[in-house]
Amino acid sequence: MYRAIAIIAGSVLIGFAYNWFLIPHKVLSSGISGIAMIIGILTPASTGTMNFLLNLPLLIIGFMKLGKRFVLHTLLSVVALSIALYVIPLRAVSTDPILSAVFGGVLTGIGVGFVFRQSASTGGFDIIAMLLTHKKEFPLGAILSAMNAVVVFVSGFFVNWDAALYTMLSIFVTGKVVDAIHTRHIKLTLTIITRKGEEMKQQLLTNLVRGVTLMNGEGAYSREDRKILMTVISRYELASLKQLIQSVDPEAFVNITETVEVMGLFRRDAY
Repeated sequence: MYRAIAIIAGSVLIGFAYNWFLIPHKVLSSGISGIAMIIGILTPASTGTMNFLLNLPLLIIGFMKLGKRFVLHTLLSVVALSIALYVIPLRAVSTDPILSAVFGGVLTGIGVGFVFRQSASTGGFDIIAMLLTHKKEFPLGAILSAMNAVVVFVSGFFVNWDAALYTMLSIFVTGKVVDAIHTRHIKLTLTIITRKGEEMKQQLLTNLVRGVTLMNGEGAYSREDRKILMTVISRYELASLKQLIQSVDPEAFVNITETVEVMGLFRRDAY
């Protein structure tokens, strides 16, 4: 229940950022939402409706390729954001487009960060990028940046180039805020030191579609036996895994580090 509330709250916050700061000044967000904004600006179509319709085929493909839990959480975010964009009235909180781009980017980043921390995404380009990296070791960040650049150029041609530059500023601010709230790295290495090694191992193997390495350890000061478990996961599994570890052993020591590259067997389809 907490996870669903957090996803909805983050998505509604993004809706306020769009309708109160970005859309009134024709400043776009990144991804599919940005394309929905362009359609909403150029046509009578609702931005919220277009956001849902553009995301729908991606969610269906993602459901088949990326896993049910992740896509269902993402669907909740897409629906909540689409409803928020439809219900929240359009109004310009500030008359300054630069301030609006910055504060709209900050609010969007906070909302996206909340959604990411619940093992979900806001849909759109995240799903496309993850499908592209499904079997190949492409850099996810570079793919997302390239696709967002398309939104910027489209806004320049169809809206105006001032709006395109403000859009670049907003996307940059959003990215920085998301990085501050949630890890930006697609792969993470977890080292877990616990007294409950066997129980932790069974829970990880049951709930995690990853390999787990188990080693024996000893506390240098206490000289008590410990089990050391190591696994590599995607960022979208982190929130669920932290809850699982906490439920098995609240006193477990967990070290989370960035992973630059993985060689050998790594389930890239287990998002």
